[in-house]
Amino acid sequence: MTTTTCRVLAPGDLGEALALLESEPVNNAFVTSRVQVAGLDPWRLGGEMWGFYEGGRLRSLCYSGANLVPICATREAVRAFAERARRAGRRCSSIVGPAEPAGLLWRLLEPHWGPAREVRAHQPLMVAEQLPPGIEPDPLVRRVRKDEMETIMPACVAMFTEEVGVSPMAGDGGLLYQARVAELVGAGRSFARLDDDGKVVFKAEIGAATPAACQIQGVWVAPEHRGKGLSVTGMAAVLRYALADVAPVVSLYVNDFNTPARASYRRVGFREVGAFTSVLF
Repeated sequence: MTTTTCRVLAPGDLGEALALLESEPVNNAFVTSRVQVAGLDPWRLGGEMWGFYEGGRLRSLCYSGANLVPICATREAVRAFAERARRAGRRCSSIVGPAEPAGLLWRLLEPHWGPAREVRAHQPLMVAEQLPPGIEPDPLVRRVRKDEMETIMPACVAMFTEEVGVSPMAGDGGLLYQARVAELVGAGRSFARLDDDGKVVFKAEIGAATPAACQIQGVWVAPEHRGKGLSVTGMAAVLRYALADVAPVVSLYVNDFNTPARASYRRVGFREVGAFTSVLF
């Protein structure tokens, strides 16, 4: 029989972990971007990286931090990760990842952790490698400047609250969320269109970025401007920035019930290549 082991990875396991992460650059963009910057030290990474070994070889990973994220995870690995998570108790605010392993992970943990606040079982994963002809990017969408944090924050809070169902300002008063927004602004990965009064009309961020792939997140149009096509031209602008400055493949995942957003993304050249599952606590 093949021997299997599940353990917390250490900094010395970095090379092997990165090789596995980079084998699926789109699915793993979020975690890969963190590991490339922070390594595997739990304090710098913001969580533990669990490794599942089969026959002495690293086969699957699971990031355990604010999110619980199965990575390249086989069914046997998911069972091992679920048992470790069950013993530790819930410390994450969500489970998120490719639909099959993330869904199985939740089914195994639900009897011990449930109920969840919301389960989004099928979130289409979409990618684009080029901007299609005939779509003109909005020329007014630009990078948010570092001195515009007070301008962009209300839109970020509104987007998060609308999308997740709770305010990011709860708990610690929004310190961690503000720090994350500031990090993206400082890195030049926050984009917006402002109206003549300096209010945000459209915004989006490139949240995760590796040399192979990046991920757009936080797409939001002010309610009074919806239905005007701004999401199409705005996303076209962000996609152009992403392809030119960040990575050759741009991804995002979207709620399956958000029909207008899915249609907008398809018009900009995104196509579905898989699905994610998110379990929100």
